[in-house]
Amino acid sequence: MNSASLPGSPICPSNGFDVLYEEGPCLVVVKPGGVATQAPPGIDSLEVRVKEFLRIRDGKPGNIYLGVPHRLDRPVSGVLVLARHVRAARRLAEQFEARTVRKTYWTVVEGQVSPEAGTWTDYLRKVPDAARVERVASDHPEARQAVLHYRMLDTDGCRSWLEIELETGRMHQIRVQAACRAHPILGDSQYGSMTPFGPVTDDFRSRCIALHARRLEFRHPMTRQVVCQTAPLPSAWQSLSPLIEVARG
Repeated sequence: MNSASLPGSPICPSNGFDVLYEEGPCLVVVKPGGVATQAPPGIDSLEVRVKEFLRIRDGKPGNIYLGVPHRLDRPVSGVLVLARHVRAARRLAEQFEARTVRKTYWTVVEGQVSPEAGTWTDYLRKVPDAARVERVASDHPEARQAVLHYRMLDTDGCRSWLEIELETGRMHQIRVQAACRAHPILGDSQYGSMTPFGPVTDDFRSRCIALHARRLEFRHPMTRQVVCQTAPLPSAWQSLSPLIEVARG
């Protein structure tokens, strides 16, 4: 398969992810929530699933290269771009580093966000020896600036549906910036949410949160053409009705 776009519904391999776009060495997929983007050998991840899909589809034995120029947190769903060779991976990574990639997220948070649109600027640090991030003062030696822009799409007074444009791409950025304003993302118990979201499971690692990488816009690493792909909402978002009344596509 080597199509510039995949019209209509995305291709859905049996590996638990969807293919939105493929052109040359550039592959765009939809990561399901509750699955790590990458993981140590022997542990399930999106990377493992995509490699297995490509191995079977293309009939290629042996190792398959797959560059991962950016990641989504395990509980987050949405659009992700991957690369089939080193040069493409490097060029994509350079775009993320230069902040020329446009990243749009949808999220539903607790409470009513005010004002209805604005910019959140904070300083964050990763907590040592923990998969957790905290807000710190700007003069903290480990502080890294985090900036996002948001607008409210709807609210019922108890929950707010936000569209977010990331300016920076820090670890757990949206999750922490929302939570520290008393608006944790639904299902994100790690950062204080008391509202369940998604399928019920005893495995904490496979839980989802109401954060979805909705749209990704970048330049194809080889042709330099603009690529813009939108990830349909996963079925778990149906539980957010009537707040969200949009077509899942």
